[in-house]
Amino acid sequence: MFKLIIFSVIIVGIAMLFLCVRLLFKKNGRFVKTHVSQSKAMRDRGITCVQSQDYAMRHQSPLAVKE
Repeated sequence: MFKLIIFSVIIVGIAMLFLCVRLLFKKNGRFVKTHVSQSKAMRDRGITCVQSQDYAMRHQSPLAVKE
């Protein structure tokens, strides 16, 4: 049982190390931005996140025509 716990802790530690490689070894390392609104390609295509679309729809003029 103890060997299994030690093995699990080692595996989790290695996984955390692989996740942090970019942060540790790159100057000013940061996590990759994966949100839709932070992607230049998505913005160029006019694609926004659902939360932004919901906010825009809720704050439109009450006289706007709804489909």
